[in-house]
Amino acid sequence: MFENPAPKQPNNPLHGVRLDAMLERLVEVHGWARLGEKTNIVAFLNNPTFPSSLKFLRKTPWARKKVEVLYLRLLQLETLGKKL
Repeated sequence: MFENPAPKQPNNPLHGVRLDAMLERLVEVHGWARLGEKTNIVAFLNNPTFPSSLKFLRKTPWARKKVEVLYLRLLQLETLGKKL
């Protein structure tokens, strides 16, 4: 009868961050070529687009994990105030 709301995740910095927002920020900071080099994901090097990259990341857990880790690293650097 009553639905439980989604549990809050105060210690998860990715909670509430959409995959498309992560990808847009990473491309903004690094560009497609550098993103492909940093993650070793060929899809980012071979004529990448946001829709095709998001589709790939949603279907490929290991690639999504690499993008999430790189995004978390970017957040840490920005929090520390360091330049990229």
